[in-house]
Amino acid sequence: MLSKNIQTFIACDCDYKDADIVIFGAPFDSTTSFRPGTRFGPQAIRSESFGIETYSPYQDKDLSDINVFDCGDLELPFGSPEKALLDIEQRTQTILDDGKIPCMIGGEHLVTLGAVRASAKKFKDLVIIQFDAHADLRDDYLGVKLSHACVMRRCHDILGDGRIFQFGIRSGDREEFVFSGSHTYMNKFNFDSISESVQKIGPSPVYFTLDLDVLDPSEFPGTGTPEAGGVGFKELLAAIQQISELNIIGFDINELSPVYDTSGRSTALACKTLREILLSVSSIP
Repeated sequence: MLSKNIQTFIACDCDYKDADIVIFGAPFDSTTSFRPGTRFGPQAIRSESFGIETYSPYQDKDLSDINVFDCGDLELPFGSPEKALLDIEQRTQTILDDGKIPCMIGGEHLVTLGAVRASAKKFKDLVIIQFDAHADLRDDYLGVKLSHACVMRRCHDILGDGRIFQFGIRSGDREEFVFSGSHTYMNKFNFDSISESVQKIGPSPVYFTLDLDVLDPSEFPGTGTPEAGGVGFKELLAAIQQISELNIIGFDINELSPVYDTSGRSTALACKTLREILLSVSSIP
């Protein structure tokens, strides 16, 4: 059984045995290609979560009505992406084996690969839904295959064709977009095709990964690779509520770099988004 964390995300302090969802942090940003700092994301989200309410007027649900356990951050080695991914995989596997839903707070987007490795071992027909500004489909970045710029390509190596659904994508090199045409379902710029994708996915188990830079930097400047032309919070919330109809077996929220937004609005937005995901994924009506 995992131990309680001293500082938790607001109201996420039930006992592990009673939890339906288990939060853990993955403070890792060793492969960040532009501006580092996402290692500070999990701590900032926990700390600033006490600036929001537990109640969501969007969903008429409250965090105090659901069972979420926050076990704190993994202690990840910054010099070894593979070792960090192994630690993430093992924590995700423990949570899944105990019949609970893992919620990982990153960290850079590479951390998703560790959780997907564990999820794909347990769920053979796993599907990924990715909200992101970037395709993350490079086969390598500067000769390195384990990079936040390659995370969806490494996930494709595991899952194969037709099992990655990408939304909000507006950045990548030409080869990534060519690759997506034959291997993934990509909705560029927005969430327009999300209803059709939900129908297509059906009852399949889903791992949901949210890179917060899917949001426009005018709303969310606190990220390592801001990309103009993104969606707004209300669009993001509507999309989250649509995919909550699916069989989500795990999820993550990543790429908050709080040092690049000293106003705190990016961290506040991340906290509110995480609250809405937790409430959407929970089993309460």
